[in-house]
Amino acid sequence: MSHSVSGIASILLDFSLLGIVVTGILYVVFGEVTVRKLRNNPETKGKLGVEFVSGWDIVNVAQTIALPRAFMRRLDKSPISFLHANFDLIYSHTTKLDRFWGALFYWMFAATGIELIVWTCLVT
Repeated sequence: MSHSVSGIASILLDFSLLGIVVTGILYVVFGEVTVRKLRNNPETKGKLGVEFVSGWDIVNVAQTIALPRAFMRRLDKSPISFLHANFDLIYSHTTKLDRFWGALFYWMFAATGIELIVWTCLVT
């Protein structure tokens, strides 16, 4: 690996590690504040999407909030709608602050994942 690629990989790893820490904090806060409220609501309890692993419903809700409305409404009408959280219910049972934290968490989560994939490609 050349010296310039090594420097870029090192900087990218630093940003990725910072992203992991920030994403972890947002995951816990968003899950405890917003998703717990949605889990306890009988109207939204079963509409948070498939939970492949414990806590995946937090990612489902954040994804529903972060992605464009038109895309999510189209998914709500598709045969795979059970995989993700119901957009209209989530939107109607969350505040603007909830939606802000959810979108921030989701895009930090996605960006950190992409950074780690790029870093892996650079160092191998």
